[in-house]
Amino acid sequence: MSQRNTQVTNQPTPATDDCPLPEVLALIGGKWSAQVLVELGEGPRRFTQLERAITGISRRMLTVSLRDLERNGLVTRTVYPDSPPRVEYATTSLIEDIREPLEALTNWARLAAPAITAARRAYDSSADSPR
Repeated sequence: MSQRNTQVTNQPTPATDDCPLPEVLALIGGKWSAQVLVELGEGPRRFTQLERAITGISRRMLTVSLRDLERNGLVTRTVYPDSPPRVEYATTSLIEDIREPLEALTNWARLAAPAITAARRAYDSSADSPR
């Protein structure tokens, strides 16, 4: 039987409580957020342009992702007084520092996807046999 550290304390742990990294990773690492940010890195986009560019995203999830990114200051929403009103989304200056790493991670994910799929299949097929 293995034991894990199950001690519960009410004291904050400075190493983790002061570090915003988990919160930021949750924000930009969501299933759709990173893709929205990468697409907006190409320039301002309208909702339907984003919807067409991001394969598999539903209107609801795109709305939720855009609102969350806007709330956290990573995306702006601009309404133009045209008839009918035109709305554009764009990244803010906050995203500039992570744009290149985010695009590099996206490219890596595309290139590594076949190898990751193969590794999962190999692992799953070996899981059926005793170890």
